[in-house]
Amino acid sequence: MQQKFILFLLLPLILFSSIPEIKAQSETVMPDTTKRSLKNLIEGVKSKIEYDRQELAMTEEEIISHMDNLPPFSIYKDNFFITGIPLNKSIDGETADAKFQISFRHRLTKSRLPFDTFLYLTYTQKSFWDIYQESAPFRDSNYNPGIGLGRYIIVDDRLTGAAFLQLEHESNGRDSLESRSTNWIGFSGKYFLTSNLATSFKITIPYATGEDNSDLYDYRGTGYFTADYKTSDNKWWLTGTYSLRKSVKAINFKFSAGYKISDRFNQYIFGELYSGTGDSLLDYKRKDVQIRVGICIKPDFYSVF
Repeated sequence: MQQKFILFLLLPLILFSSIPEIKAQSETVMPDTTKRSLKNLIEGVKSKIEYDRQELAMTEEEIISHMDNLPPFSIYKDNFFITGIPLNKSIDGETADAKFQISFRHRLTKSRLPFDTFLYLTYTQKSFWDIYQESAPFRDSNYNPGIGLGRYIIVDDRLTGAAFLQLEHESNGRDSLESRSTNWIGFSGKYFLTSNLATSFKITIPYATGEDNSDLYDYRGTGYFTADYKTSDNKWWLTGTYSLRKSVKAINFKFSAGYKISDRFNQYIFGELYSGTGDSLLDYKRKDVQIRVGICIKPDFYSVF
């Protein structure tokens, strides 16, 4: 089992290192000049920004137009393949596993809807794979589509973040006793404190939750708070997420760290520590303390999503 674990730990690194210049959608279609302009908007120059040795006066309308002209399709959450072991139970083929996530978004309209809002779609799929068992079965896969309205937050002609109202569904595609499903209305926001530090939150109002998981939110919580920090040299990206459940003492906590392999790529050596319940829909009542490492493709740090 130990040899198998080491093999799968190294497998994603070997595969990704052999792929020439893979970049996220935001980097392949977004010119460097556009990315620098976006970063300058967030850094907070109130009336003018220096951009390619030119001074450009940016009004709120121009900022919205600039954001609307960015590529509509891009990465939403982290896209990763990681594998690891539990820290709160014995290590064997049933407790060690792999976890991977695929996540993207697509903006359907520009900011032309009422109150300068825009319409967008999101999709995230998270799977738990028992790769160290003999038949390597998928233990659980969670499917999470959503549709929402977003609005950029602009203060004193300065882009500071965005707010979102979203309708989402999540289920594991099972039937009978293993069926898990839920729907919720979510209100979320993202705010840039500095060009290297961003905070975000989400509050969910659940409805039409499946009968077999009617107490899901007692274990998952009805909201979370996240802080993202990126070092000035763009090498390290650290993220901490807290989700309160029934009381202040009942916390779901996730910490991740990514180290960028090269300035030419959008790939990170990635590690995640999860402590809490509700990470998997099927086993939402189970207490997990799991550490996993692998590879990750991240969205652009200055994305307002």
